[in-house]
Amino acid sequence: MTLLRAGGLFFMTAIAEIVGCYLPYLWLQRGKSALLLLPAAASLVAFAWLLTLHPTGAGRTYAAYGGIYVTVALLWLWLVEGQRPTRWDLLGGAVTIAGMAIIVLGARSR
Repeated sequence: MTLLRAGGLFFMTAIAEIVGCYLPYLWLQRGKSALLLLPAAASLVAFAWLLTLHPTGAGRTYAAYGGIYVTVALLWLWLVEGQRPTRWDLLGGAVTIAGMAIIVLGARSR
């Protein structure tokens, strides 16, 4: 699997997970309709399915995915919730991407 394809798959996986968790948050914390639970459940099913599309071991996949998830969550914070990430948020995102790169590229070099 190419790095670009894996990165795109991780990105889609992160969006599915965040949407699956954000919609119940809107219902529980913001008083939105309980009907949001239906697309939330579908999104979490998509999240689990997307994780199965990676050809490497589940543990390595989850570890590498974590870096992308953190970065996408920070983008979500900014673009959806309207809160600009702090420099500490950005530094933390960069550290997680570096960790993901070590995991993914190290696994490829074997």
